[in-house]
Amino acid sequence: MKIYGLIGLTLGHSFSQKYFTSKFLEENITDCQYQNFELKELDKEVSGLKKLSNLSGLNITIPYKSRIISYLDGLTDECREMNACNCIKIDNGKWIGYNTDVTGFEKSFLPHLKPFHKKALILGTGGSSMAVAFVLKKLGIQFLKVTRKVVNSSLIDYEHISEKMMEEYTVVINTTPVGMFPNIYAYPNIPYQYITDQHYFFDLIYNPPKTQFLTKAEEKGAVIENGEKMLVIQAEESWKIWNSIN
Repeated sequence: MKIYGLIGLTLGHSFSQKYFTSKFLEENITDCQYQNFELKELDKEVSGLKKLSNLSGLNITIPYKSRIISYLDGLTDECREMNACNCIKIDNGKWIGYNTDVTGFEKSFLPHLKPFHKKALILGTGGSSMAVAFVLKKLGIQFLKVTRKVVNSSLIDYEHISEKMMEEYTVVINTTPVGMFPNIYAYPNIPYQYITDQHYFFDLIYNPPKTQFLTKAEEKGAVIENGEKMLVIQAEESWKIWNSIN
């Protein structure tokens, strides 16, 4: 029996386990299981996973997308550039890192993108934000990351998002867990009063399907998209990688 799974800190409402369990049933894949691996102390617990001889592939989620890299035997150029990995292929005991968030975000982000969407605010600086930044750079969209604590000149804090900035940055992408179940009434602290119908708001959160972040934007006429399509695409990309022949 091949074992696939998800590494994260809190996985009680994991998309991946439900998705792959359904996929295996629907496609009559009887020799595979997908499990959640909640790791409280990554440094101490990864070694145990590496001893599982039938472990064939892993997905990585918050907060380990960057920290997992030091435990890999190899990684793609994309992962190296982003310093973020969300997919591991295990082949002959070797852990090789990939990033399927890139494909997932790009394919789900592009359908609503307009020519006037030239600049974007990325809320958050975690592993998912690295994939988003990678895609925006590829598409030629300027971006600025927003964080609660500014540590260098490439970042701003939420309090410094002005009306002028909202007029200029018409794409806003939430890569933080703020607003995710069960804290569904929370939302990132941005000036929602300056949103117009020229804005495009994308939330990587999928549960709830419409966060307060997206609801507030939609009320102002903005185009919105959540993270569900992105998750499905990246999951299928992971499956292709796990089953590819080197």
